[in-house]
Amino acid sequence: MTAADGFAGDADYGKIGAGYRQYRRPEPEFAQAILHALGDVRQVINVGAGAGSYEPSQCGVTAVEPSAAMRAQRAKGQASVVDARAEALPFADDSFDAALSTFSVHQWQSLDAGLSEMRRVASGPVVIMTCDPTRVERFWLRDFAPQVFETEARRYPSLERISECLGGTVEVTHLPIPFGCVDGFSEAYFGRPEMFLDPGAREANSAWSFVAEDSALRSVENLRRSLNDGSWDDAHGSLRTASHFDGSLVLIKAEP
Repeated sequence: MTAADGFAGDADYGKIGAGYRQYRRPEPEFAQAILHALGDVRQVINVGAGAGSYEPSQCGVTAVEPSAAMRAQRAKGQASVVDARAEALPFADDSFDAALSTFSVHQWQSLDAGLSEMRRVASGPVVIMTCDPTRVERFWLRDFAPQVFETEARRYPSLERISECLGGTVEVTHLPIPFGCVDGFSEAYFGRPEMFLDPGAREANSAWSFVAEDSALRSVENLRRSLNDGSWDDAHGSLRTASHFDGSLVLIKAEP
């Protein structure tokens, strides 16, 4: 089903996407890992491109994004963007040297169809940045917002399923998350818990939109109390000085 905004996934970016670009900027360490995985390619398709994070500047990029709200946030001069869904890419076989998708596959209506389309239109590697659902609920925020993380764990497809859909030779690399990570998905704030008190930061994480507002506010107030009384720091304070966090983020590269 496609809504008025054009979004075709499980989250309504017409409602939650207005400030996305402010909080979800490309993290340089992740961008470098993506460039390494793509290799020496000339033409890349970015599927579920959103506001355009992680699009390599050294090659030609065609972006695909069904949400009007997200397309509107793309910076002037960025790659041309096509209004289309992952499951029905309007391109011929092998139109691109590589295909890329970041923080998107868990939102598609049909994972199998979307990955099959990426494999069809790319003659070379398919690169997916996503989260391992078996590791999502290890993050400390689960103690405060269990419904959010139960939602996340359900939404992210297993790495095995992604690998099977893509076929070929598949390599999975875990990406350590740097302190100060500027791509504000949940684990980016592993050592900056106060960020979850910011409504904009929460809105830029789509899982919060699946939780009733009163439940979300209770989670936030529980965290606020824990920060105020020092119990968060008693349990997790060492994260405030950690250089990286070994979380759920992974990069999947599939060669045909």
